Amino acid sequence: MASRLNPYVSFTDNARQAMEFYKEVFGGTLALNTFGEYGMADSPEANLIMHGMLETTSGFTLMGADTPPGMTYDPGHNISISLSGDDGDELRGYWEKLSDGGTVSVPLEKQMWGDEFGACIDRFGIDWVVNIGQPQS
Repeated sequence: MASRLNPYVSFTDNARQAMEFYKEVFGGTLALNTFGEYGMADSPEANLIMHGMLETTSGFTLMGADTPPGMTYDPGHNISISLSGDDGDELRGYWEKLSDGGTVSVPLEKQMWGDEFGACIDRFGIDWVVNIGQPQS
């Protein structure tokens, strides 16, 4: 999979409804994963969306999730840019440049879902998330 860049929107407890609404608006295929599917089955957040991805018939992608415990939800500033793919070297290079002079909120490292993931705010105040998946064979 080639690397891609797309918007990633944070919600507070209504990501499922929002992403389903955007699917009605734009069409396409919607995939939703809950916090419960990734080790938080007994938490109050178990049914909230950890990651949602809408791939539209027009060829663009919108991602979204509920804000997890411990992270701040700040309406009006609840969108970041996502870089994702399976080319680890390319994506780590982007990460190094984006995080240089910025603030790292989540170090780029292996996460409970198996991918490498990191989040930062670049030196211009833009939120970025980087996800390196395993190459699909």
